[in-house]
Amino acid sequence: MDIDGYLQRLGLASLAGQEPSVPGLHALHTAHAERIPYECLEIWLGRPTTIDPDESTRRILAGRGGYCYHLNGAFSALLAALGYRVTRHVGGVQGNESQPAGANANHLVLTVSDLPAPESPDGSWLVDLGMGDGLHAPLPLVAGDYEQGGFRYTLRPSAAEPGGWRFDHDPRGSFLGMDFQASTAPMSAFQAQHEHLSTSPESGFVRVATAARRDATGVDLIRTLVLTRIGSDPRRTELTSRNDYFDAMADVFGLHFTDINATERDALWARLSAAHEQWLAQQAA
Repeated sequence: MDIDGYLQRLGLASLAGQEPSVPGLHALHTAHAERIPYECLEIWLGRPTTIDPDESTRRILAGRGGYCYHLNGAFSALLAALGYRVTRHVGGVQGNESQPAGANANHLVLTVSDLPAPESPDGSWLVDLGMGDGLHAPLPLVAGDYEQGGFRYTLRPSAAEPGGWRFDHDPRGSFLGMDFQASTAPMSAFQAQHEHLSTSPESGFVRVATAARRDATGVDLIRTLVLTRIGSDPRRTELTSRNDYFDAMADVFGLHFTDINATERDALWARLSAAHEQWLAQQAA
């Protein structure tokens, strides 16, 4: 892994060679949340990805992001390279009350251990960059209510996964909650769900081109051509032109798409416009 390059992408070159610490973990997590976007646009560009952390890391260093398998996979590799004791877990995001709770492997979760602090006496932390509009900073793996930048979360033992944990999202969030198992999981545990999420017509990533960026006061979220700010200075903007879309992706999410040519940009814009028109028609109906 290009540790120095990854830390430079995060604006944290000064952390190279430092021992693992609670402040260091917080700095890494918040910088990653603010600088590396949650996004599924490789699907819309017709470029299949894997869940290999090395591939995900290379894509991040090239200026792109990804969803949970990519972001948490790459981040777990970075943490391990920096000496942190990091563990991968099978998780499951529950979108709404009509869906069952439980760890169905549609989400990769990380925990870090051996970093005791007053808020986490046993040194365990929930570390998760793959929830889109979720965490800005790590949470102590301790049951309780938490607040981050105007969003309120609850962490408690999972009723669906004995020995595991449940994360309840803020009511303004894009999903209801998330459960994860206590046991360690290999990356192969997520392969089947990755294939479903990246190819199935029923997948939210296939149906809606999504990107999100978390900061200290809220979330920027784009769904196809609708850009929304949740938290500080809430607003909603419909992006009606090709230039508006690519400018917003660059200015808000840091996605400059230097890895695609003009023909690919045109094809992406055509797909987005068609999907947005279909959505508008459904709303009108």
